[in-house]
Amino acid sequence: MPSLAIITARGGSKRIPRKNVRPFCGKPIIVYSIEAALNAGVFTEVMVSTDDAQIAKTAALAGASVPFLRSNATAGDYASTDDVIREVLNTYQSLGKSFDTFCCIYPTAPFVTAQKLRTAMAMLDKNESVMPVVAFSYPVQRCLSIDSQGHIGYKWPEYAVARSQDLEKMYHDCGQFYACRTEAFFREGTTDTPGMVPLILPESEVQDIDTLEDWTLAELKYQNMLARNR
Repeated sequence: MPSLAIITARGGSKRIPRKNVRPFCGKPIIVYSIEAALNAGVFTEVMVSTDDAQIAKTAALAGASVPFLRSNATAGDYASTDDVIREVLNTYQSLGKSFDTFCCIYPTAPFVTAQKLRTAMAMLDKNESVMPVVAFSYPVQRCLSIDSQGHIGYKWPEYAVARSQDLEKMYHDCGQFYACRTEAFFREGTTDTPGMVPLILPESEVQDIDTLEDWTLAELKYQNMLARNR
């Protein structure tokens, strides 16, 4: 089945300027996502959706396709990932190309590997969409909150003395990629379809990268992952 890898990389990162092409352990961070998609061997095409000339050049040098630039409507701060996916798929359709499945990969996801992408895409054989998730490292039911008076207390006091092993395990989005059937995406308007299933990843291979401190931690985690896999 025709399958598309969409790597979303706009140029206007605010918290870490030029984030998508910033060197990460020796090469632009977006290159990790491109190489993982190319090496997965499951995509008909690997493309980068960007509004930025430098990002487009970096992507092309790494082997990705940049067949068209992102519109102003999807390059702003308030455009969602679903908005970008919709624009990409619709533009391809206008060019006479369609894909049965796709995987939207973030450009700052160095922990994405070819094997993880192959696993996720294989899961689409029996499921509508796949989201990589990781378990919270501490039970969220025992979280604390600060009220308007500055006092701290349990958000849910009924769980204050509960044993961790007795509480339901909770997960959060890894922020790495989303795999989905195209028909399901257009039907629901999102990759978060009713038929979505999890791909559970270890915490050692997950890291949000929103600050420079996050960046440093991600590099340490990445180097540790490489050392474990040697």
